[in-house]
Amino acid sequence: MSTPSNSEVLTLRNDKKERIQRTRRINQKTALAFWSFVAPLILGLIVFFYIPIIWAVVLSFADARATITPTHFVGLQNYIEMLNDRTFTGTLGTFTVFAIFIVPTTFIFSLGLALLVNSVKFGQGFFRSVFFLPTACSYVLASVVWRASLFQGTFYGIANRILYLFHIDPIAWTSSPTPPWFWLVLVTVRLWLQVGVYMIIFIAGLQDIPRELYEAAYVDGARRGWQTFSAITFPLLRNASISVLLLNVIAAFQAFDEFFNILFGGNANLARTPLIYLYQVALNNQDYGLGSAGAIILTIIIVIFTLIQGKFLGFGTRD
Repeated sequence: MSTPSNSEVLTLRNDKKERIQRTRRINQKTALAFWSFVAPLILGLIVFFYIPIIWAVVLSFADARATITPTHFVGLQNYIEMLNDRTFTGTLGTFTVFAIFIVPTTFIFSLGLALLVNSVKFGQGFFRSVFFLPTACSYVLASVVWRASLFQGTFYGIANRILYLFHIDPIAWTSSPTPPWFWLVLVTVRLWLQVGVYMIIFIAGLQDIPRELYEAAYVDGARRGWQTFSAITFPLLRNASISVLLLNVIAAFQAFDEFFNILFGGNANLARTPLIYLYQVALNNQDYGLGSAGAIILTIIIVIFTLIQGKFLGFGTRD
């Protein structure tokens, strides 16, 4: 076996150096492309998400009135004051009533629409788009339409015009405490806005169910409809159902736009959610320390409630 000459060794070394340099240039270009896309997102998260959260935690332990700079720290005084505030605890009761209305109705309507759309043989994409389209609408815009057009408290509101056909007097939908018709307005606007999202979740769950299970059930004598739904479809939609319930409850905790825009003014006292009360404390009363403490308390309640609900329902466990 012949020994390579010095020139051949030098050529091999140069080739190796060129390959290494070429690999480094490719890696540098890849890293530059990666960070050029990711860096703005990370910067946005830090500036608009993490820093406000950290600063809210700092303000919650301080006296910050009419300023977002803490004047002096007061420890847990803001938390104690907020927990002893009957108005704040009363808003949790408003959330409970709203959740009782909106969670089961959204679950039933979204599941029903998912079953109907999934059973369509032709134009399934069209119907998915039609029912999902309202989710792109602004909550503020939808709330204004519901208040000023559909459920306007005068004769010219669409709902009252329909009642007039049956010789029923106009109803003040958003200002009547007894009976509380405003709940119908609040629930229907939220239902229209969000049912499409949860329908898509259920459709994804339905399409993940193997068709062979239904064929085997039909061979064994099972009937189409309620029998196969209760024995096959609904049990295999467990994770999708739990996801819908969890997301729906969290969304109910965060209700703000429809309450604020439909019950604005004096009617806001009819139903006030936790976020609306914290908005009034922090921005109207300029007590950022107390408002931040309430926001932290609400966040802890949502996290604990979500963990307990997920654990109780068995989210993530295998079938």
